[in-house]
Amino acid sequence: GMRGPGEKELETDKRIVRDKISLLKSKLEKIEKQAFTQRKVRNQYVRVAIVGYTNAGKSSLMRLLSKEKVLVENQLFATLDATVRKVVIRQIPFLLSDTVGFIRKLPHDLVACFKSTLAEACEADILLHVVDLSSSEYQRHIHTVNETLKEIGAIDKQVIMVYNKLDQYLANEQLHISQFNQTKSLALGQHDQINTRAYISITEKLGIDEFRQVLFEQVANLYYTRYPYLRPQSKSI
Repeated sequence: GMRGPGEKELETDKRIVRDKISLLKSKLEKIEKQAFTQRKVRNQYVRVAIVGYTNAGKSSLMRLLSKEKVLVENQLFATLDATVRKVVIRQIPFLLSDTVGFIRKLPHDLVACFKSTLAEACEADILLHVVDLSSSEYQRHIHTVNETLKEIGAIDKQVIMVYNKLDQYLANEQLHISQFNQTKSLALGQHDQINTRAYISITEKLGIDEFRQVLFEQVANLYYTRYPYLRPQSKSI
């Protein structure tokens, strides 16, 4: 039978579409492979993720630890994408990622946008839970963040509670730092089931060395569990 010109065009169109599809498929496979390799590389490192309520100081902490300029805005969506940086403290490398601020009752259509950055919290070995200690609502914020972590299945992690804005807290309470140091073990966070905590002020550089020490111990502990042969040998006499 005779084929009209229309049928020929249709055949050509179909072939073009098929070619496009197979090209896209091979591109996707390549991306999948890359993502897998990246994950494998990432999994070799101890991973630390910063979590916390909006405006607790997560980006500032990220900047402090990675010595890089990270955009800080007192805004909900200042950090929509997770940033991952490699950080080394005393020869121990780890990956540090920032996550979006957790907002109470995140609308469900938004949860999807955040899944990728929240995944950082799921994949992390250690969570740095940053709290704005100067906020009168800080306990509710902690609760909100923990609820969100529960929702995404990241609740059973090693957590370091990082109580930030200590300078503002002391000013509000009219406390001197020495008084605070005496009472903090009694007064603050005594009901939290947590491994460790640190009280810091990023702006006033209070408690930073103690915090680094706490973080170092946790990271080193995991690192040497994973790579026992890298542990420095104590010199035998």
